[in-house]
Amino acid sequence: MPNIVIDKEKCKACGICVSVCPKKLIEIGSETNSSGSKYAVFNANENTCIGCAMCAISCPDIAIKEVSK
Repeated sequence: MPNIVIDKEKCKACGICVSVCPKKLIEIGSETNSSGSKYAVFNANENTCIGCAMCAISCPDIAIKEVSK
């Protein structure tokens, strides 16, 4: 089962991952990281992620990685 991990300290909430996810499983959360930036969150049942890794590929801050469970 694919899953993604978002490093909240690297994420700057640019929203690119939100726009490229074909299943719309990522959103910008309301909490902030230690630098005061909001960050993206994987907001879905992991069974719905298809493992395309478009989020990780398109992240300019290399804040997302795909992992298998």
